[in-house]
Amino acid sequence: MKSDNLFELTAEGYLELETELNELKNVKRKEIITALKEARANGDLSENADYDAARNDQAQTEARIKELEYKLEHSKIVDKKKGGVAGIGSIVTVKDEDGDEEEYKLVSSVESDPFNNKISIESPIGLAINGHKTGDKVLVESPNGGYKITISKIA
Repeated sequence: MKSDNLFELTAEGYLELETELNELKNVKRKEIITALKEARANGDLSENADYDAARNDQAQTEARIKELEYKLEHSKIVDKKKGGVAGIGSIVTVKDEDGDEEEYKLVSSVESDPFNNKISIESPIGLAINGHKTGDKVLVESPNGGYKITISKIA
């Protein structure tokens, strides 16, 4: 989520982006330079698939570096909301109408990783639970129709 043209990140999310940026700048760039040198040594560059692949890898890496630098320069670290209210950084346990429970960490869209239960506050569930308290029943609007969940715990 952007606020005042800033990306809101948890401290953990900021560190993850910073770590990725350092890895790309200090390790991946050197690997690409080595691959380019090796490919150049193989002769004619116009028909050199290894050289083309290394150049493509270089372009993608440089684009990702620029993206990460921009996000880190234009971000603010958000502290978890206090007082039992769900917000960025909160770990929220919800119960659906069948009684099944799921635990999610609310994060910004930049940090979102649904496979690890890190959901964006801009996602349907994130939008529904953001700003609510334990015990609140909320309606989740989804493309397949709405459904209700109950917030059973906020950490």
